Amino acid sequence: MNRRQRNAKIIATLGPASSSKEKIKELFLAGADVFRLNFSHGTHADHTERLNTIREVEKEVGRPIGVLLDLQGPKLRVGTFAEGKIHLNVGDKFRFDMQDIPGDKTRVMLKHPEIFAAIKPGTNLLVDDGKVRVRVDACGRDFAETTVVVPGAISDRKGVNVPDAVLPISPLTPKDLKDLDYALGLGIDWVALSFVQRPEDIIEAREIIGDRAWIMAKLEKPMAMDHLEEITRLCDGIMVARGDLGVEMPPEYVPEMQRRMVSTCRRLGKPVVIATQMLESMINSPVPTRAEASDVATAIYEGSDTVMLSAESASGNFPVEAIAMMDRIIKRVEQDPVYQKNVDAARTPPEATVPDAVCGALGEITGLIRPAATITYTSSGFTALRAARERPSTPILGLTPSIQTARRLTFCWGVHPLPFQEIDRVQQMVELGCSAAKTEGFAKQGDNVVIIAGLPFGQSGTTNLLHIAKVD
Repeated sequence: MNRRQRNAKIIATLGPASSSKEKIKELFLAGADVFRLNFSHGTHADHTERLNTIREVEKEVGRPIGVLLDLQGPKLRVGTFAEGKIHLNVGDKFRFDMQDIPGDKTRVMLKHPEIFAAIKPGTNLLVDDGKVRVRVDACGRDFAETTVVVPGAISDRKGVNVPDAVLPISPLTPKDLKDLDYALGLGIDWVALSFVQRPEDIIEAREIIGDRAWIMAKLEKPMAMDHLEEITRLCDGIMVARGDLGVEMPPEYVPEMQRRMVSTCRRLGKPVVIATQMLESMINSPVPTRAEASDVATAIYEGSDTVMLSAESASGNFPVEAIAMMDRIIKRVEQDPVYQKNVDAARTPPEATVPDAVCGALGEITGLIRPAATITYTSSGFTALRAARERPSTPILGLTPSIQTARRLTFCWGVHPLPFQEIDRVQQMVELGCSAAKTEGFAKQGDNVVIIAGLPFGQSGTTNLLHIAKVD
């Protein structure tokens, strides 16, 4: 059964520390609901082996496990230096150009015409995750003359960020397109799209991916925040990529951006993932700092669907302990009466649509009669997502005839996805739903359950039925 005693979900990144079947199963049993395959590292063969192992574990534990493909996205980097490294001081003049020769104290190659096309005098360029900051004084189609604002060392092939401009560049590089084609053929569930700047980036990805996977927009560029509403509507979920976001904007802005993204996703009923440095000290320590525990708790109090571990589970010394710690923090928060009050206060008023009317009533009913579970019948996942938006006070049993939909729903707050047989009659739905609630440990004889579905069965986006049943 492996039912989680919590609503928020956990993503574990796989890597050298966590790729064996034994370790992946340990991570699942410790609390991981979803596994992330980071295509910035590893070969196709590595990721294929990990995905096959996940599916083996899935069969053994009898519960759907989601898999997230995280694309690398564009990597903007300087060239090399004759001496491998230079040091710049405040006020130094420094030039970026497209000459393919080793750099020195005065210049370096930046072989990205897209950057030169987007910048103008006054634009800031960040080098090596913002350790060095320069301001553009003059620029053209193949050069930029700058003044050093924040000093530091620059070495070969360090990354460059442009926080003040939208770059005329697709989020999908040739490498990403190859990775995407390969991974979709393997049957991954979600695609995390890096370098999202505007709604058009989601549209471009959707044309390629279609309905073969759900799209998660990684919001790591400040310019994306100007289009947050539209980007959220177009994608299937949002990842708050705090690491890169914190490079491109002052750190004190990141908590506000996180709250904005969570709030927008909650209102629109889209899953939201909080990522980066959540329990980072657990890479080398079996226990987190108190500040890290508080950070995870804050993400849950704010209403996040999912929290993610990166290096902690991929390359750290204590991957299982990190998952177990995150699991305990989430459970503790969700037991706090203040948490439920926050959830209720953040509930979005229903719109004048049939699905909103049904799911709005769901929230009212679960608060009044305290049923043992909410049961959703869903083919596409729409009904389960819409129920989760209400954050009912009962767990959600998401029954679906599609194993792919079940795996996708592993990201979603409160949903216990369960592949189930096709149904064609309401009475059959009630009987099978009550039976599943008992079998899965959600309800016992005499308990009430609330069932929501869409008629006709199998048609996406038609949530229009609510039924209260007593379990026999």
